[in-house]
Amino acid sequence: MKKIGIIICGRYQDCGGGKCFRALRERVGGFSVYSKKEQVEVVGFSYCGGCPGGNIEYVPEEMKNNGAEVIHLATGLVVGYPPCPRIRHFKEFIENHFKIPVVIGTHPIPLKYLEAHENLSFWKNTKMEEIAGKLMKEDKEIMKSYNQPGYL
Repeated sequence: MKKIGIIICGRYQDCGGGKCFRALRERVGGFSVYSKKEQVEVVGFSYCGGCPGGNIEYVPEEMKNNGAEVIHLATGLVVGYPPCPRIRHFKEFIENHFKIPVVIGTHPIPLKYLEAHENLSFWKNTKMEEIAGKLMKEDKEIMKSYNQPGYL
C-alpha cells in the first residue's frame, strides 16, 4: 500500500478535497502514477499555510511520521490565479530536507482553467510545463469532466 500526503494552496484552505479524492479513485491527474490495482491511503491533507508557505516547514514531517512515502502538491498550486511562485521551492525543500519524493499535481487541470491560463501573457514565463507537464497532457475529455460551475 502506498501512503501519501496532499498539500493544497492556502487560497483554498477550506477545500474539502472533492476533486483530489475523485482523481485518486480514478487514478488520473497526478495520481496516474499509481496503478488502479495499487492501494493508496491518504495519511495527511493540509494546506501550505498561505503565502509564503509557512506550513511547508513542518507539515511534510508530520505526514512522513504518519507513514507518507510521497507528497502531492495539489493542482491548485499550478493553476490557481496566479500560479504559486514557490511551487518549485516547496518541491526542492521537501525532497531535500525531508527526503520524501514530491509529485506535482493531484486532480487533472480543469480544461477551462488551462484554456484561461494559456491565453495569459505570463503563463509561458512560469514554465509550469517543466514541472507539471504531465497534468497539461491529460486527455482533454478528462480535463473537461473536472470543470465545475462557478469556478474560473
